[in-house]
Amino acid sequence: MARSLLMTLQHLLRGLAVSCLLASGLSVAAEPGLSVDEIRVGMVNAQSGPAAALGLSMRNGTQAYFKRINAEGGVHGRRISLISLDDGYEPSRTAAHTRDLLSTQQVFALLGYVGTPTSRAALPLALRAQVPYLFPITGAQFLRTPTKPGVFTIRASNIDETEHLVERMTQDLKLNKIAILMQNDSYGESVKSGLNGALLKRNLKIHAQALIQRNSLDVAGAVRALQATQPEAIIFAGTYRQLSAAIKQAKALNFNTRFIGVSFIGTAGFIREAGKDGDGVYISQVVPSPHDTSRALVQAYQADMHPGSFDHSSLEGYIGAAVFTQALLNAGAQPTRQSFLDALEHMNTDLGAFEIAFSRTDHQGSSAVFLTRIENGQAVPATTMH
Repeated sequence: MARSLLMTLQHLLRGLAVSCLLASGLSVAAEPGLSVDEIRVGMVNAQSGPAAALGLSMRNGTQAYFKRINAEGGVHGRRISLISLDDGYEPSRTAAHTRDLLSTQQVFALLGYVGTPTSRAALPLALRAQVPYLFPITGAQFLRTPTKPGVFTIRASNIDETEHLVERMTQDLKLNKIAILMQNDSYGESVKSGLNGALLKRNLKIHAQALIQRNSLDVAGAVRALQATQPEAIIFAGTYRQLSAAIKQAKALNFNTRFIGVSFIGTAGFIREAGKDGDGVYISQVVPSPHDTSRALVQAYQADMHPGSFDHSSLEGYIGAAVFTQALLNAGAQPTRQSFLDALEHMNTDLGAFEIAFSRTDHQGSSAVFLTRIENGQAVPATTMH
């Protein structure tokens, strides 16, 4: 009798254990994008077309970090799977792919989008689905103010970048006639707004402006229009192939002015496209130099990336993946989207001489801006302009 009771008790305990495991599995499965051994993350960005270098670098840096984490056993036993889709830097394709990630793939979060107009297309879909929209390559204010639940950035804003550039142009070079050559979309308008604010602080105004179309290399008319106004410098709000084309057009017209770029241009792609014509161009950056091995972050990044593939955009992707992973770890063994977002809001971490901090009222993790000057095919860190 005692033996029978013991066997029954053991059977019940085994059943209870199985029930607990099943319940645990069901609770995980109930959270989209999560299973007992996997977490699915979606990415949509430009992997073809004139802005492809940005999206490919972002994807490569993100994948490099996730590959290392997965090789170490994942996060709480779950590997991170990145589903990456190409939008060609066209908002209509961004929206279509995002719908697929949300409805068909049912990802846990969206990560590493590229662009302001593309983010404008994706953000309403993410907000409606209550899916985290994380760390896009854009400095636009609509992602930052007002603070939105589930929307986090790690890069400095266009306001931060243009303020830094205008400070250097006015203090170091004593320039007053600063024009803008910009995409005729929300990205261009965002940079223009930042530039206008920085100039107004110094009792200056935008000297002139000219427009180009997204994904178009037809820049000749815009360059000629600016030449007629004789600016001392031109802030460029486009992508790397467009900037290269604009500089080559200016040289062909004997138009002697300075071209200054914000980080979204894609520095590595610009260096490849422009060649020697790129020398002397200043570009602001929102992450440290990918060659600065005095930083532990960069040492780890270089160890995980293929030699020869180091650039600012892939480092930004690597940083985003690291922040995502840390928040997921802090969210506990049975994370939900809400516990993950709570972990992000409480994050204040040094990734290795690069700090990221969020709060409930501030979802921009960094406001750091770094200046670079293109010299002999390299983006050389600079503290002043000359």
